[in-house]
Amino acid sequence: MFSSPTAFVAQAALLGGLLVQSVDAQYYKIGTKDEIKQSARTLAYDLMLQYDGNQTGMIPGILPGPPTEYKGDYYWWEGGAMMGTYIDYWKLTGDESYNHVVMEGMLHQTGDGHDYMPSNHSASLGNDDQGFWGMSAMLAAENKFPNPPDDQPQWLALAQAVWTTQAKPERHDDECNGGMRWQIPFTNSGYDYKNTIANGCFFNIGSRLARYTGNETYAKYAEETWEWLWNVNYIDHEKWLVYDGGHVGKNCTDINKATFSYNAAILIQGAAFMYNFTNGSTVWEERIDKLLDATLKNFFPKDIMYEVPCEGRKGACSTDMLSFKGYVHRWLAVTTQVAPFTAERILPVLQKSTEAAVKQCTGGDSGRKCGFYWSGGEFVDPAVDETSGAGEQMNVLAAVSSLLIGDAEPPATNKTGGISRGDPKAGEDSHDNPEPEPITTADRAGAGILTFLVLASAPFAFRPRFINLHLLNQARCALTPHINNKSRHFYRAPRPIDAMAELPTAETAMPAPIAFKQRSRRAEDNVRKRPASTLPAHGDSKDSSSSDDERDV
Repeated sequence: MFSSPTAFVAQAALLGGLLVQSVDAQYYKIGTKDEIKQSARTLAYDLMLQYDGNQTGMIPGILPGPPTEYKGDYYWWEGGAMMGTYIDYWKLTGDESYNHVVMEGMLHQTGDGHDYMPSNHSASLGNDDQGFWGMSAMLAAENKFPNPPDDQPQWLALAQAVWTTQAKPERHDDECNGGMRWQIPFTNSGYDYKNTIANGCFFNIGSRLARYTGNETYAKYAEETWEWLWNVNYIDHEKWLVYDGGHVGKNCTDINKATFSYNAAILIQGAAFMYNFTNGSTVWEERIDKLLDATLKNFFPKDIMYEVPCEGRKGACSTDMLSFKGYVHRWLAVTTQVAPFTAERILPVLQKSTEAAVKQCTGGDSGRKCGFYWSGGEFVDPAVDETSGAGEQMNVLAAVSSLLIGDAEPPATNKTGGISRGDPKAGEDSHDNPEPEPITTADRAGAGILTFLVLASAPFAFRPRFINLHLLNQARCALTPHINNKSRHFYRAPRPIDAMAELPTAETAMPAPIAFKQRSRRAEDNVRKRPASTLPAHGDSKDSSSSDDERDV
């Protein structure tokens, strides 16, 4: 694999120089490595207060939700994104406090086929949703996160299962000359939409599997996915902006030119892994250069992360969008490890952006709650965007943790100490579409009302993710439970009553690593307990078999 020890040392030195500059935040300090770790520890603690999957009777792996069932603000995929954030947090800080929570959550959501298509979510499943869980599994393998017990699916095999299900012909039809659809079940709103994030997840996982296993088949599919995104003009050939998607009925020519930050960042990271896998290909270097230049210019005005499509108007960002900043920070940080030539451009920007992020974390009773609007320099309560703030908190945790990237080992591979066991056949027996339930009269009536409302919002209809209409929400409420369809991108459901315990105050000493009992209604009865012997020691599992991983998948 392509690597440069000299570049790696230079990268660490560059970041070390940046850390000398002390930042006078209201609560969080990030001027030294010790301050970064301490701040990250508190941020991780506070984020865990938003999570109830470790409590008896609750579902491991997911944040409170989904809004369509009035259970909370968050959709299934964001739980997977949060697990990935904690996997990076563990690697970068060495804090193992939440590893068992991550282990439990990641395994609980794999589904019967061990492919991150659990039956509870199969009727509302997007390729991007599955992809986010797959990327977190891939991250666990790359970071050498402790392996699951031998009788459980392994991290590398889970990532391979997600990739294999998405590589199947039924996910890639001839509409728009290829590419994956946004949604998996044909009954879902958005099934007629082919977008960047679904294909970006597939590209990203494939490029990382290629580097980890050395298998050229993954790289071949990654190259083909890039070419499809390029040929369909989702990547602007002049500006190198990354657009959101288009509809198959228009041959994907009705391109929605919204530029979400995570679309660009997921391609940059995937391209960086391809650059590394190809031993420094000039083709991939040029692609990274141009994408990175456009991304830093577009999403980091004055070097501070800014979500262009929605941040200009408070309340315009959906719950999904409110979590994008953290992914961008994490993915760009890892890019500097596998494509070291990017470090001089990326690391100073991430440093300054993180300074702005922690500066606004002054809210709540604790005096340290974080908001979304970093560039303003002041805390804006997440209530303005109708969320409890998990995405906003996760963003800052990711940004702060990522400042430690210069001292971290690059992502592992089979040949550089990877400990996760693979299975190239994982996912081959998975099936996409369950038998649809019979359509009732109520369903037809509800569909008619919803069709009318969507058509009435025609200026926004090309991108359901943007529609946030109170009228549509009221119709959904009236029709529940007859409508059982993916609707997260049509409206933001009302929040349930927030039963969260009060956050610790700013005067409180650094919290203990395990935060779970503070959230329990009755700590002794309600805290989910796991025997200590359940978790394997770090590095216990065997390495992947090269003979298995090197054959065609």
